[in-house]
Amino acid sequence: MPKVAIVILNYNGKSFLNTFLPSVVEHSAEHEIIIADNASTDDSVAFLNSNYPKVRIIGLSKNWGFAEGYNAALKQIKADYYVLLNSDVEVTPHWINPIIDIMQSNTKIAACQPKIKDFKRKTYFEYAGAAGGYIDWLGYPFCRGRIFDTCEEDTGQYDDTKEIFWATGACMFVRADVFHQAGGFDSQFFAHMEEIDICWRIKNLGYQIYYCPTSVVYHVGGGTLHKSNPRKTFLNYRNGLAMLYKNLPSDKLFSTIFLRLVLDGISGIKLLLDGSFKDVWAILKAHFAFYGMIPRLERKDPKQLGQVYNKSIVLEYFLRKKKYFSDLDIF
Repeated sequence: MPKVAIVILNYNGKSFLNTFLPSVVEHSAEHEIIIADNASTDDSVAFLNSNYPKVRIIGLSKNWGFAEGYNAALKQIKADYYVLLNSDVEVTPHWINPIIDIMQSNTKIAACQPKIKDFKRKTYFEYAGAAGGYIDWLGYPFCRGRIFDTCEEDTGQYDDTKEIFWATGACMFVRADVFHQAGGFDSQFFAHMEEIDICWRIKNLGYQIYYCPTSVVYHVGGGTLHKSNPRKTFLNYRNGLAMLYKNLPSDKLFSTIFLRLVLDGISGIKLLLDGSFKDVWAILKAHFAFYGMIPRLERKDPKQLGQVYNKSIVLEYFLRKKKYFSDLDIF
């Protein structure tokens, strides 16, 4: 039996731990559960010590964010598989073994995600991952079951085990050796898009990413940064550009980034007309921050990969009104 470590990154998340950790403990009894604490200033750690003395706590020196927080914690954990689980996720019975069985059956599968459903609307897919992640050729992410803000109801339409492009960081199963071989998360991202970046790098190493529908979890989402927060806008725009720079093949690099910058500008104009001035400023700051990051961004032999949607998901969704994954002419 491989060793599985369930690792939950926490920052001032006592309320989430109180609500969701019981399901993890109940349905993961045979596996180690670890809380990596990003120097919380609430009483998360005291709460854990009092109520969950068997749960291992790794205390980090400051709030390193999602990316470096996980990197620092996972260096201290010996396991065959890491399960990176958000603190705002409710798990269900038998959520671990179906994914481990898939990964054990094929050593080329380096990461896998379960079906991610909405904790508040339990018959619907949830924004962060749904039934598996994809990107279009301009680097815009979307999912089976979720395109931009349209989340589909789960009617069994995505109940097939399938190779995908990226697995959500809300609940990512990953081989420990491949995680470290790929260099872990890029700490410069801090949070947002880092799971897509590492999945892209893992695929460049020759591995595969999968989705398993027989494992189901429920995610609240937006627990750390709500989607309306300009900080989230900044991180998504900056990190999206950084991800493209790191992973695109050389012959597509500058033309793709130029078009992405143009589309970002159009997005900014729309936000300006809507009166979202803080988001417009966040996009401008994101672009300049990206330019400053370029000397520090590593490109490690990027390849042309499958599972990339060869049309613009922006045009398909907003102009052609294709709101559902099944509407797309894909693969």
